[in-house]
Amino acid sequence: MKNIKKILEDKNIGEILENESLKKYNTYKIGGVANLVVIPKNVEKLIELMNIIRENNIKYKVIGKGSNLIFSSKEYNGIIIKLDKLDKLEINGTKITVGAGYSLVKLSLETAKRGLSGLEFAAGIPGTVGGSVFMNAGAYKNDIGELIEKVKLIDDNLNIVEMSKEELDFSYRHSFLQNHRDYICIEVTLNLVEANVDEIKEKINKRKQKRLETQPLEYPSAGSVFRNPEDIPAGKLIEDAGLKGKMIGGAMVSEKHANFIINYNNATGEDIYNLINYVKNEIKQQTGVELKQEQEFVNWE
Repeated sequence: MKNIKKILEDKNIGEILENESLKKYNTYKIGGVANLVVIPKNVEKLIELMNIIRENNIKYKVIGKGSNLIFSSKEYNGIIIKLDKLDKLEINGTKITVGAGYSLVKLSLETAKRGLSGLEFAAGIPGTVGGSVFMNAGAYKNDIGELIEKVKLIDDNLNIVEMSKEELDFSYRHSFLQNHRDYICIEVTLNLVEANVDEIKEKINKRKQKRLETQPLEYPSAGSVFRNPEDIPAGKLIEDAGLKGKMIGGAMVSEKHANFIINYNNATGEDIYNLINYVKNEIKQQTGVELKQEQEFVNWE
C-alpha cells in the first residue's frame, strides 16, 4: 500500500492515515489495523479516490462513525474511507440540505434550535447523515426515510446522480443502498416542519433522560443488536430467555437492556461476534424466532 499512499498524496486526495487502529473508528472500540484511512477533501477527490481503488482492485469500506459496525481483529488490507469533509449544511425554511459526513446528533440539535421538527428521534443516534440513510436509522417509531425528499449519490459508474425517496426503497432498517454497495451517499435533502422550539427541546431532553435510564451508555456498544420482530421486542425475547449478563470474553449482554451487547472488559470483535451468534442460537432454540441483526460484520471474510 506504500505505492497507493504515494499516488493518493501526489493527487492531493485529502488526509491519509497509515496503519490506523480501527478501535478509533467504531463505537464498540474494537478491530484490527487498517492499511489506510482516507478522508477525501471533497466529492471530486472522493471520485478520484474511487477511480484509483478500482484501477488497483483495492478492498475498501466507506464508514460514518462506525456506530453499527463490528470489525474483526484482523488487519484490514485495504482502505477505510471517511466522509468527514462532506459536512455542508444549508437550511432554507423547512428544507435541509446536508452532507453525508455531518453528525446526525448535531443535525438534530441544530434544527431543533431553529424550531424545525422531525429529527427529535435522531438526537441519540451517534452516526452520520450518510450512515443513517444507508441503514434508514430510526427510533421511537420514526426513521430518516420519512423525512427525505432526495439523496445525491455517486453511482456504480462513479457518476453523481439524484434519487427520490421512493427510489431509495426505504423500509424498517433498510434502504436501496444496502443492496447496491457500490453507491455512495454524498448529500441529503430533508423536509422538516415548523414547531415550537421549547416543545422540540423538551421532547429531546425527555428521550435523553429515558435513554440514560434504560440503555448502558456508560459502555462501548453499537446500540440495538437485533431488529425487533413483529410481535415482541428483541430485548424482551432475550431477557425472557435468561440471557441478560451472559458473557463471552469481554463482551456482555447488557443487564440494563438485553438488546445491547457491550464491550464490558476489553472485548475483541470475535467476542462480540460469538456472543451475537450465541444469543441468536439460544433464541431460535427456545422460541423458534430467527433474530435478524441490525449491526454489520466487517472484515470477517
